[in-house]
Amino acid sequence: MKWLTLLVGILAFLSLPVFADQIVLKNGDRLSGTILKSDDKSLVMKTEFAGEVTVQWAAVEQLTSTQSLHLGLKDGKTVAGPVSTSADNEVVAASASGPVNVPKDTIVTIRNDAEEASYEKSLHPSFMTGWAGGANVGFALTRGNSKTKNIALAFTAARKTSNDQLSLYANSIYATNDAPGANLSTTANAVQGGLRYDRNFVSRLFGFGKIDFETDALQDLDLRSSLGGGLGLHVIQSAPTTLDLLMGINYTHESYSATQNAGTLTPAFTRSFPAATVGEILTHKWHASTTLTQRLYFYPDLSDRGEYRGTFDFGTVTRLSKWLGWQNAFGDIYVTNPPAGKKQNDILYTTGLNLSFSH
Repeated sequence: MKWLTLLVGILAFLSLPVFADQIVLKNGDRLSGTILKSDDKSLVMKTEFAGEVTVQWAAVEQLTSTQSLHLGLKDGKTVAGPVSTSADNEVVAASASGPVNVPKDTIVTIRNDAEEASYEKSLHPSFMTGWAGGANVGFALTRGNSKTKNIALAFTAARKTSNDQLSLYANSIYATNDAPGANLSTTANAVQGGLRYDRNFVSRLFGFGKIDFETDALQDLDLRSSLGGGLGLHVIQSAPTTLDLLMGINYTHESYSATQNAGTLTPAFTRSFPAATVGEILTHKWHASTTLTQRLYFYPDLSDRGEYRGTFDFGTVTRLSKWLGWQNAFGDIYVTNPPAGKKQNDILYTTGLNLSFSH
């Protein structure tokens, strides 16, 4: 009986590769393992000794799976079941309702059960999942011949799914000069914040809505709120670089407090006006540890020709560890018609440690 047990063991060992997924390439190479996923460009298979292997989908000549695979077709339909290739370049899926012949060139995606479950979950994620962002903190203090303090805070967060994206941001800078005889005690006191929501209509066209808030004590700006929306175009969508162009309209409301300048009193006032929105947003991964972000918006006043507001933001984040990085942020806000005696340009620059998070 020992020889019979040994023979059964040998036959079982030799039959193991038969129960694995297999692909045959056009050059005759064969791979065995577990098919994970595929798009119309590449196929990923997990092998026992080489780990995950990626091959060109066009180079796959034959395909056989013992596990159930989910085939996404060009017409939007999905077929699921163990698959194999036929002689006429078709993929046969052994679905529950019977074999289904699918032309190979109509297959857009292939996923095993685990990848399909992950994909389905990504289509309907909970609101608290998918967030990534960071907080920037900077502080400076001097004493002795000079007495100053400066604190800068910044926060960004984004939740991106396959169909939409929600982005939040906030920036704040506060600085004082407490030296005896200083003409101005508070030298900076500004806060900016807002959110933007994007929704993809097709692969490149999307709609957006945004709301921004801003206060600036040195410009006597109590509050500027801007609500708007429009259409955008994904011009570049690659792994290292994305570029979006936006166009739409917005409604801006500004509230200024009274100010005294050179003996002249400027009373408090408010103003509201519609404006166009024209902008572009660029992100680029410079190398493995540094990401660059740049935003430019132009808001021409639709009720008063020649008046406009423009914003420019540029920043970098260099990752030092999984959760710690170094961030630089530069912002420039230009207004053609500030209150009397106030400058048109406000520049804000912050630098410091960045604490990143993801969920």
